[in-house]
Amino acid sequence: MEVKGRQLFQLLVPLMVEQLLNSFMGTADTVMITKCGSAAISAVSLVDSINVMVVLIFSAMATGGAILCSQYLGRKDIKQACHAGKQLILSVTFVSIVGTAILILFKKSILSLIFGSVEAEVMSKSEIYFFITALSYPFIAIYNSGAAIFRADGNSKLPMVVSTISNILNIVGNAIFIFGFNMSVAGAALSTLISRIFCAVVILILLNRTKQQIAIDSYLAKPDFREISQILRIGIPSGIENGMFQFGKLAIQSSVSTLGTAAIAANALTSVLESFSSQAPIGIGIALMTLAGQAYGAGNYKLAEKYIKKLTFFSFIAVAISSVIVIGIVKPLTVLSGMDADVALLTIQLSVFVHVIKPFAWSFSFIPPYGMRATGDVRFPMLVSTVTMWTCRVALTIFLIRVLKTGPLGVWIGMSSDWVIRSVIFFFRFKSGKYIHRTAV
Repeated sequence: MEVKGRQLFQLLVPLMVEQLLNSFMGTADTVMITKCGSAAISAVSLVDSINVMVVLIFSAMATGGAILCSQYLGRKDIKQACHAGKQLILSVTFVSIVGTAILILFKKSILSLIFGSVEAEVMSKSEIYFFITALSYPFIAIYNSGAAIFRADGNSKLPMVVSTISNILNIVGNAIFIFGFNMSVAGAALSTLISRIFCAVVILILLNRTKQQIAIDSYLAKPDFREISQILRIGIPSGIENGMFQFGKLAIQSSVSTLGTAAIAANALTSVLESFSSQAPIGIGIALMTLAGQAYGAGNYKLAEKYIKKLTFFSFIAVAISSVIVIGIVKPLTVLSGMDADVALLTIQLSVFVHVIKPFAWSFSFIPPYGMRATGDVRFPMLVSTVTMWTCRVALTIFLIRVLKTGPLGVWIGMSSDWVIRSVIFFFRFKSGKYIHRTAV
């Protein structure tokens, strides 16, 4: 049965709000830390580029689990959907804990390798911020997995409520630790850690007590390696795609870091605003993954194709509105945050440039692949994203910055080029219908 009208918006709106709130957590850290100086801004932004990469890699397993759960629900196999959910929680907990331990053990080497050319003060603050935020990786990975299970069952409102409370905790924590105790980057990191612990604990309790179709009766379960392999079969390509995407951003950061603290700070704040304008449409993409997964599980391929068209259009509207908002608030934001004049001017110029282009290039480069992944077609999006990222976002950007001396503007020229090329490729992939008979289970 097609989800439309009021029922569709009941799924979409909480997802868009939750994604905005998730972005706001990083924005709150960046904006509230501006009072501590450019070195603190740079440290938070540089480490957050690593944090995003790691969290997205771990969270790719949640994508695999959510797709499986959606397809099982489409087939009316509730028992198997619950089993897949349990195996998702079990596997993501183990992987995230092991991964976190390795990253913390080698934190100095990782930071030196990626950001070795930054100023000593920036590196010192980066080490502090990285250590504390790394402790939150397992908690955010568990929350994302639990939230994905709820969304697969059509319940997007509950994760939104949990995320809202978590963001309030984060802002209050920032105020207390940064302004009250003068803890600078350590305070921002500590409030993020506490809020993510809250998310994980609450989502686990709710999964155990929920009356919805997918529920986890016990977290003491034996690994089902067949089911875990199914999750990984979808999750690993998504994880590689997400990881390579963020690794490319880190490669770009190495070039940006040579431009000085002002350029780093301006590029960081522009990245935060660009991320903000992406969150509502990303929420639409997550909803598409759930809806298309259920449609494919039920064997209704035409309905899934219809969802891709409809939600891509909704995404276009969301990107346009978000871009207008960013262009309108960027100057007041630079004034209210009290940042240096040169950083403020550069931030305004970069933000306006990217958000004039974004409405015309972003949606078709990102939204249709969510529907494709719901069928198990994960390798093609991974290959396309990897190739365009390394050629446009990395190679072109580095050439523009280091050879043509465009400054941080080169980052956004490269990113815009990536969006345009991906849009063309995914448009023809969608029109060909080659993804349409693939199944995940």
